[in-house]
Amino acid sequence: MRPYLQNNDIKVDEAITLERDCEAILIPQGTPINLPAGSVIFVTQALGTSCTVNINGNLARIEGKDLDALGYEPVETKKETESVGDGRVDEQLLWEQMNTCFDPEIPVNIVELGLVYDCKVEPLEEGGNRVNVTMTLTAPGCGMGDILVNDVKTKLESVPNVTEVNVEMVFDPPWNQTMMSEAARLQMGML
Repeated sequence: MRPYLQNNDIKVDEAITLERDCEAILIPQGTPINLPAGSVIFVTQALGTSCTVNINGNLARIEGKDLDALGYEPVETKKETESVGDGRVDEQLLWEQMNTCFDPEIPVNIVELGLVYDCKVEPLEEGGNRVNVTMTLTAPGCGMGDILVNDVKTKLESVPNVTEVNVEMVFDPPWNQTMMSEAARLQMGML
């Protein structure tokens, strides 16, 4: 099984009845909620390791670990604990991992959206490596900021030889649509 979802893995825009109670995050507020077993939901987007669902006209994010509530195999990000090779971090792998992080309202990953301003590896004196990421949000008041930061941290912690991850949320410069890649603008119908 792939370590991430694609929209074609899960039925999108079809009614699904939850098989068990399920934790979710209300979008865009970022408020944790419980979706009771028997609730009817509609998946609007299934990308990265989470999916966005519509329940009674509200959007919510369900983590991959809870996809069994929808009748699908759960998806989990695993933490690498061992150092491999020469102890260096593959920076390309860091960017690949961040490419699996998605804004729950926009079907484009955070890298293509232009939300990641910087990603640097810093060797630690005591051994291991810290990854420092500077990123932003499409809107400063978005309640999903902490969720996206945690998603980035979790994904980067799974990269071999990464021992610490620091994600700093900044709003200067403010994000705007010109920061999106050409591919993202094309996908969003903005070209």
